[in-house]
Amino acid sequence: MSRIREFFTFSLERKDIQWKNLIKTQQCRYIQKKCKKTRKSQADVSIGTCTVQFGKDNKDIIICPHRLLERRQIFTDCLHLLSLHQPGNELHIVPEFAIQGGFVDYVLVSTDANRNVKDFVGIELQTMDTTGSIWPEHEQTMLELGVKKKVQKSTTSFGMNWKMTAKTILMQLLHKIDTFEHVKKHFVLVVQNYLLDYIMREFSSGHIIGVRAEDSMHFHSYKLVNKNDNFKLRLDTRYSTDSIGIARLLGINTPQQLEFDELAIALQKKISDDTLFQIPSC
Repeated sequence: MSRIREFFTFSLERKDIQWKNLIKTQQCRYIQKKCKKTRKSQADVSIGTCTVQFGKDNKDIIICPHRLLERRQIFTDCLHLLSLHQPGNELHIVPEFAIQGGFVDYVLVSTDANRNVKDFVGIELQTMDTTGSIWPEHEQTMLELGVKKKVQKSTTSFGMNWKMTAKTILMQLLHKIDTFEHVKKHFVLVVQNYLLDYIMREFSSGHIIGVRAEDSMHFHSYKLVNKNDNFKLRLDTRYSTDSIGIARLLGINTPQQLEFDELAIALQKKISDDTLFQIPSC
């Protein structure tokens, strides 16, 4: 039985989908275009795999970042970070925006009536990277849906690259957050709850507790809820930190910012009669 749970954006449990027509068009309803997840050896063939079931506990894991665009909820959940947004302003979603350190998946922008930028927040999407090949699952799904009568059997399978996915995105954040922190704007990483749980469990996350509005780096995790043969994203957990916090997650030593009291105590130890400022006599 196929482990694909959502195929071309729809749950395989749906009985009302005209699968042959949907697979023929290869459309992704989240980007309103042909699915960009294509087979390496056949660039014109979209794989269409949004979510798969994996692990002993059969977790429904999102493997395509476009799946996170459902209802554009992830953008709505970032509106509160646009502190300079005013009633009457326009909201824009700018994709693939180039900054120092790479590209940002999306930037949510607030402009005035003349399209002058007043505020913005960067948004990065990350879903699980797989190992092996997902293609055999695609073919098994085509067989089960009756789209194909016969498919080539395969012994290959796929896995989840938890460690590499987490480390890669954290390194990317480390390079990108400086730009937003420098201009005092927010940057948000959007992930599924399973990936954020892994990051918090496997990396040095003891310093990340709750959410602070003044932090530059924010984490938004979403659960995928199955209800009435439909999957729906729901905001699950939020955390925040800054560029130093991201470095600490990765175990990178960074200069610690000393507080006033710490500096005062250190200075007091150095003070004596010999250090007293005196005006020399003529």
